[in-house]
Amino acid sequence: MALKSRITIVGLAIVVFATTVGIYAVLDRGKTIAATDPSNTELVALGERIYREACVACHGVNLKGQLNWRVRNTDGTLPAPPHDKSGHTWHHPDQELFKYTKFGGAAIAPPGFKSAMPGFLDSLTDREIWAVLSFIKSHWPEREREHQTRITERSKN
Repeated sequence: MALKSRITIVGLAIVVFATTVGIYAVLDRGKTIAATDPSNTELVALGERIYREACVACHGVNLKGQLNWRVRNTDGTLPAPPHDKSGHTWHHPDQELFKYTKFGGAAIAPPGFKSAMPGFLDSLTDREIWAVLSFIKSHWPEREREHQTRITERSKN
C-alpha cells in the first residue's frame, strides 16, 4: 500500500474517531460518570429515588440494614448490612462497592463466602449505581467519608 493511501486511511480513522466521540458527548450530556459524588445534589436525589425502589427492602429506609447483620442466616448468608456509619460500607473503595452492586456479592465474593446481595447489572445503569452510592455516602459523617476517600485513592495505586 502506498504511503499516501496509508496517510489517508489514518487521517480518515482520526476523523471518524473524533466525530464519534463528539456525537457521544452531545448525546450523553455529561450523564456518564465513573465515581461517587455525594456533593452533587442531582445525583444524590436520583440515588435516593433508586435506593427507595431497589435497596430499601433489605437495607432499610434509614440505611440501618437488617437486624443481627453480623450473624449468618441458616443458608450461610449474612443479613443486609447497614449503609450508615455503623456498617462497613465505608471501609471499601468506590470501585469495589460499584462491582458488588452491579454484579452481586456471589460474583465477586472470595471463595467460600456466601452472599445474598443480588446484582443489578440488568436493572440499573452504571450512572444509577453511582447515584445510589453517592446517596449512601451523602449520609456518612465527614470522618467516615474522608476515611473512605483515602481507601478509594489507595486502591487506585
